[in-house]
Amino acid sequence: MEKKLYIVRCGEVALKGMNKPYFERILLERVRKAIECYEDAEARWIDGLMFVRIPADIPEDEVIGRCVRVFGVASVSPAIEAPKDINEIGRLAAEYMLQIIEEEGVKTFKVKGKRADKSFAVQSPEIGKQVGAIILKTCKVLSVDVHDPDVLLTVDVRREGAYIFRDKIKGFGGLPLGTNGKGMILMSGGIDSPVAAFMMAKRGMSIEAVHFHSYPYTSQRAQKKVEDLVKVLAGYMGTIRMHVVNLLPIQEQIVQNCPEDETTLLVRRFMMRIAEQIAVKNHNMMLITGEDLGQVASQTAEALVVTDSVVKMPVMRPLIAMDKVDIMDKAREIGTYDISIQPYEDCCTVFLPKHPVTKPKLARIEKSEAALDVQALVDAAVASEEIIEIRP
Repeated sequence: MEKKLYIVRCGEVALKGMNKPYFERILLERVRKAIECYEDAEARWIDGLMFVRIPADIPEDEVIGRCVRVFGVASVSPAIEAPKDINEIGRLAAEYMLQIIEEEGVKTFKVKGKRADKSFAVQSPEIGKQVGAIILKTCKVLSVDVHDPDVLLTVDVRREGAYIFRDKIKGFGGLPLGTNGKGMILMSGGIDSPVAAFMMAKRGMSIEAVHFHSYPYTSQRAQKKVEDLVKVLAGYMGTIRMHVVNLLPIQEQIVQNCPEDETTLLVRRFMMRIAEQIAVKNHNMMLITGEDLGQVASQTAEALVVTDSVVKMPVMRPLIAMDKVDIMDKAREIGTYDISIQPYEDCCTVFLPKHPVTKPKLARIEKSEAALDVQALVDAAVASEEIIEIRP
């Protein structure tokens, strides 16, 4: 069966020194997992590049889309393989340009030569000149533009062969999933937490999720919205386990026994305790939240300090210094934004105080919590958890 070649490049993986083989092995596993749906697909490392071969009848866009979603992939290029003979390279490059002319009507081009194999007789600048001359002779409508060409063609001569490609389709980069431990994201139905989960996964962290609901104050559709968000993330990360916890009994106790202006913060402290207990039980190393400094009352510097005081586990906040507009742009890029803005409220909007405290004092918050049987409430909430496996 005829196959098409794709060159996959890594980003930070190339900088990992003595640990580089480990990261390359994990990245290769992730790419192979992404293309396993294609019969007789293959991927392997050669001289610092990953060469992926897929049956030629599979659409390019589909293959590229699968590869660029793998964390650790910096870019992907559909490529043509050629023997290490300058005339054959030129002939195949000219055929490729004829195809581009027919499809796109381009007028100008430039050839960039790269000689990774120093035993090849033609040096890098001369590769560009000689291949360019063959293209000009074959494609009469073309002219060379070294500054702003319609097509920049690269000829990369390496130990095992020569490769001709045009585009470098950008990937997300980062590190291969699973190379940086495991974290528990507190997943709401908003814009921020899915982006936070994505950003930590991009740094190589495997992700589990915990979602809090206040049924019947929040609807089943609100939970379905969160499941839809996690499903989008699963498209990048594989199957994600989501722990669903009923928070309503805790919220009712807080409303009945504690000052109104502290409600949001007290609820947040319970969420952290519950998330930590579930995280420890499932061997997660840290908690992850979508909090953004100063965005709402519970996200002031003082409030975050009070919130973190109830857990021993590190709390990662990858969005902490981002502008909301930038977070929204990232949500659009990864495909979660349109789901996040659906009008289904989450538990954070239930019993919302009119004037929440913005500069809480830890001693006062702890005094308010003394009216509650904190551990019993946490244990009951954890015992109520429902576990859902969400697949891509």
